[in-house]
Amino acid sequence: MSSDRVGMMEFFHVTPAASGLHVTPDSAMRVSAVFACVQRIAGAVASLPLQQYERREGERELVDNPPLWWLLNEQPCARFTAASSWEQSLCGMLLRGDGFVYLRRNRIGDVKEMVPLPWDGVSPRRVTTDDSDRLNYSISDVRTWGCDQDDMLHFPGFGFNGLRGMSVIQWAARNAAGGAMAMDEYSGKFFAGGAHPSIVLETSGKMSDTLQEQTRNAFAARYSGIANAHRLPLILTEGIKATNLSVSAEDSQLLEARKFGVIDIARAFGVPPHMIGETSASTSWGSGIESMNRGFVQYTLETHLQRIEQELNRKLFRTAKYFLRFDRDAMLESDSDGQAKYYRAAAGGPGSGPGWMAIDEIRKKKNLKPMGGDSAKIYFPPNKPVSAKPEDPKNEP
Repeated sequence: MSSDRVGMMEFFHVTPAASGLHVTPDSAMRVSAVFACVQRIAGAVASLPLQQYERREGERELVDNPPLWWLLNEQPCARFTAASSWEQSLCGMLLRGDGFVYLRRNRIGDVKEMVPLPWDGVSPRRVTTDDSDRLNYSISDVRTWGCDQDDMLHFPGFGFNGLRGMSVIQWAARNAAGGAMAMDEYSGKFFAGGAHPSIVLETSGKMSDTLQEQTRNAFAARYSGIANAHRLPLILTEGIKATNLSVSAEDSQLLEARKFGVIDIARAFGVPPHMIGETSASTSWGSGIESMNRGFVQYTLETHLQRIEQELNRKLFRTAKYFLRFDRDAMLESDSDGQAKYYRAAAGGPGSGPGWMAIDEIRKKKNLKPMGGDSAKIYFPPNKPVSAKPEDPKNEP
């Protein structure tokens, strides 16, 4: 294969794996492990609400009813909900290296719509002058137009080179995805043949070529395929014997190879295997799983959230006064035990020390009405009175 053709195939993310199969983002998504990894990461980001803050005198305050809230959390444009928009952007970033969202502004520069764009419809181009080095984007989506980088949210994956990011499928999981595709195809053919291993029909007598062909075809027509599996008893005449020639799928370690492929794909995406259904490598269902969940949030999800937040802040505000941040606490919504421990520590109290959240702040996060009074105050332990009794040994020097 020529180097030009290889380069073109890599540009369009159509590259052959070691298995010989051509792996594309679309074909890779037919592998259940790839689909599950992308779904877990994209779904986690899409489930987190975006909140706007304002910096005031070295502190940050949550902005009530910010103008961009509806676009970021409910409906960025007429065709998409916020969740589906984030999922498309994350799919582009993970599978192809970049996610793109066009910012449609009004005449005074306010953002009115945020339109997700397909990866293959956007071509970034570097434009340099004596005093600037920027990106322009050529867009082909129903119609063709161009825009400056200020009007394009560009969410690159790991390894951004100033033009495009690195695709997980192209760089880290190509061979693993190709191997999984090959094993899926082999398994399909194995079961399509009735899950029978190869059979040798042997006889002590001599058979003509015509009789051999007829016997072979008759045997295949009657006993191969899903429709014939376990339907009719095997009857052989004229001294013919059937001998098992090949090993079973389990003996050839197909199942073990597929299991390793799942773990390899999960490793490339940074997703703990148990989150996509592979639990054989987990040490326990107790603290081990909890630690892996925290690792997923800290080492995988957090990097994606940081890149998205930085891109949103520099394109939407262009000032340090305002900034957007995903509400990480929302990850606790489905973990009642973890949520209870977190809020108990946040509220503080006897035996827990000072708190950092008032009860009413916690109630607000749970969509409950504030109670006012002491519930609106952050708990601080009262000062303990010092005993003046000389007989108290604690007061002795």
